[in-house]
Amino acid sequence: MDLRVFTEPQQGATYETLLRVAKAAEELRYGAFFRSDHYLHMGNVDGLPGPTDAWITLAGLARETSRIRLGTLMTAGTFRLPGVLAIQVAQVDQMSGGRVELGLGSGWYEDEHKAYGIPFPKEKFGRLEEQLAVVTGLWNTPAGGRFDFDGTYYQLKDSPALPKPAQSRIPVLIGGHGAKRTPALAAQYADEFNMPFASVEDSERQFGRVRAAAEERGRKADDLVYSNALVVCVGRTDAEVRRRADAIGREVDELKANGLAGSPAEVVERLERYKAVGSRRVYLQMLDLDDLDHLELIASEVMPQVA
Repeated sequence: MDLRVFTEPQQGATYETLLRVAKAAEELRYGAFFRSDHYLHMGNVDGLPGPTDAWITLAGLARETSRIRLGTLMTAGTFRLPGVLAIQVAQVDQMSGGRVELGLGSGWYEDEHKAYGIPFPKEKFGRLEEQLAVVTGLWNTPAGGRFDFDGTYYQLKDSPALPKPAQSRIPVLIGGHGAKRTPALAAQYADEFNMPFASVEDSERQFGRVRAAAEERGRKADDLVYSNALVVCVGRTDAEVRRRADAIGREVDELKANGLAGSPAEVVERLERYKAVGSRRVYLQMLDLDDLDHLELIASEVMPQVA
């Protein structure tokens, strides 16, 4: 099982903090460093010193790390035009030497759009479908060719479809709980399907829908990687678990019910349950970015037992 670090910088983090976490994750051999794509904090935090942009952050990390993969859960489709996003992600992939992955979602947090003057369209899913078609179409157009697209929301004419990523194919992640349109979209465009903050039972059900949708499109269900995103809170003792839960404003019992919390042995057992229903990758939502000892504990006492 591939364990990856997932951060929520809108809750309060500087670029330097994210760089420390990314470098620690690389040194500790985590599979990747991912971040959310939000411009406004959530819940009872002040979000200071303010938001950082996901792709500007990843561009910086691309030059300051050397091995770890980098990506988003999920880039908000409402924030960027698809042609611009294709250029941004391809450039960061070049800057990283081919270590980038793109998680793309429709965007959902209306308050952050109001706060920063970003349009929040009613029809977001249809736009997401076209964004995926444009981004992947631009990347897949052979060098020297041209790309055209005539959609309801986006039109491209005679695009040179440049620049090209360093990778022959940048992995695309799609996720969500939707029962019909989401699995169909994943089956068409995704290399990985991510189930965020869901129970084992709900994950199994949604993975089954995606597998069926993939086979309906003529793909092998196992062509996709199936993954989860889960909050994590691990400690060697009950007191250490409680201290880490307090630091992120959560209750231990709630974290155990809805995420990965407790001793290393408890967390390994929980991960094995997700693995049994098809999950092969877990994004560990790290909410206290100053607690690098937490990263080290998971790397030394959890990762070897599930890798």
